Amino acid sequence: MMLVIEDLHASYGGSLILQGLNLSIKQGEIKALMGRNGMGKTTLLRTIMGLLTPHSGSIIFEDKNIGGQATHEIATSGISYVPQGREIFEDFTVWDNLRLGTLRNPRRQRDIPHDVFEFFPILYERRNQRAGSFSGGEQQMLAIARALVCQPKLLLLDEPSEGIQPSIVDQISDILKKINTDTGLTILIVEQNVDMIKDIAADCVFIERGRMVQECSVKDILVDESIIECHLGV
Repeated sequence: MMLVIEDLHASYGGSLILQGLNLSIKQGEIKALMGRNGMGKTTLLRTIMGLLTPHSGSIIFEDKNIGGQATHEIATSGISYVPQGREIFEDFTVWDNLRLGTLRNPRRQRDIPHDVFEFFPILYERRNQRAGSFSGGEQQMLAIARALVCQPKLLLLDEPSEGIQPSIVDQISDILKKINTDTGLTILIVEQNVDMIKDIAADCVFIERGRMVQECSVKDILVDESIIECHLGV
């Protein structure tokens, strides 16, 4: 397993959110994390990334416990994070945003990999344009590309379809699948868009009140829609 989380407890805003969560993800897998709002999905990603400190439990990435490490150390180990809301720098150009993503690398290794532009050609075409002039979908592409320029082993995505029109969501899904196929990048995606999860993921984990309550394949969800209804109320 690339990532193994065991009995993880973590708080956000003074409240205990993760309450003994267990999760694992294999190398090269695209796994979805789903659940109702407030169940701990974002807290989990932020804890993996070192933005929140776990109270107890372990986060094992490539056989090393990274729980409690500083965010820059976790990033250097090979994990990138695209937060909900994208958090790009709107007054910077596309090129400048991408350059910021390389800063964790040694100074001599801060070139932007050309394959990033192969996955997102629009970013190369508009590389000198201010990022704030982009649509929401284009900004999401930029946020994902910025996370990829340091060539991570694991990509954490938090609600990448939020506020984006369906046709662009489909385009982003296709790009993520191609990246996974071409590079072997492992992806853990938090998402409420059921159609996107059906299209992109192989397996899905549902969490409630900070614990994993069910794990199944996306094929199971396609056969039995009641799984989604049970955990998401849709």
